[in-house]
Amino acid sequence: MKVAIAGATGFVGSPLVERLHSEGHSILVLARDSERARRIFPASAYPNLEIVGYSPAESGDWQHLIGGCDGVVNLAGVPIAEERWTAARQQAILDSRKLTTAKLVEAIANANPKPSVLVSASAIGYYGTSETAEFEENSPGGDDFLAAVCKEWESAAEKVKNTGTRLVILRLGIVLGMGGALAKMLPAFRLFAGGPIGTGKQWFSWIHRDDVVNLILYALQNPQVEGVLNATAPHPVRMNELCETLGEVLQRPSWLPVPSFALELLLGDGAKVVLEGQQVLPKRTLLSGFQYEYPQLRSAIEEIVKHF
Repeated sequence: MKVAIAGATGFVGSPLVERLHSEGHSILVLARDSERARRIFPASAYPNLEIVGYSPAESGDWQHLIGGCDGVVNLAGVPIAEERWTAARQQAILDSRKLTTAKLVEAIANANPKPSVLVSASAIGYYGTSETAEFEENSPGGDDFLAAVCKEWESAAEKVKNTGTRLVILRLGIVLGMGGALAKMLPAFRLFAGGPIGTGKQWFSWIHRDDVVNLILYALQNPQVEGVLNATAPHPVRMNELCETLGEVLQRPSWLPVPSFALELLLGDGAKVVLEGQQVLPKRTLLSGFQYEYPQLRSAIEEIVKHF
């Protein structure tokens, strides 16, 4: 295949590029910072990879390169839980997703030949938060800021169906791998100061990063897969169980809680990504025939921490 990727240098994008490269596919990397992308993916090591600079919210010559690609993967978006949610940050969170997706769809509409599939990220923030409800792909959306972002993000992607291109929307849970959320938690555990964040009762709907990459490839390569799929493991846990499992694997205590106010001081409204959760089940993902490499939390944590 030839696959165009927006967000290729990110936490999920980088291992996706590695995997596609290892399998002999051609890759078109759409990069806001093309110099950084070249440092991450040097031409000597990635002969089948082309890097093109682009402004994600603007039309441009980069769009013509979508023609001839077999698939497009959209992982673009500024991080949600790394800064306080000022009005400007909220706008950046929305624009980096909605506008980029709209420009990718515009490129697909004008492409000749057209890609056969767009795999576009969304997030489980679509459902809102709850300590009691179960959510699956057909569940209604929530009514908070993240739910609104996800709805606009997905609405922009839905327009690609007017071009005849197959659409797969992946609502990503909290991705666990070398880096990301787990990297922020590990130092405290290693210093014997780990423990649950907030009440510990909030749901933590997670997925191993390898399974996200596997699911993207599955969506690219299987024409029968379409629509919304929850990119979460089949067995979500509460925060207490996550921390207990992490402590057991690291052979460290996991009883020292991180109070909610400490995270709220740091992240403001952005803290709700961690302090409030949702129990999200991948019903359609499983029905599609996808098989998880890491369906259980403990095996996922064991595989990840051995690399840190």
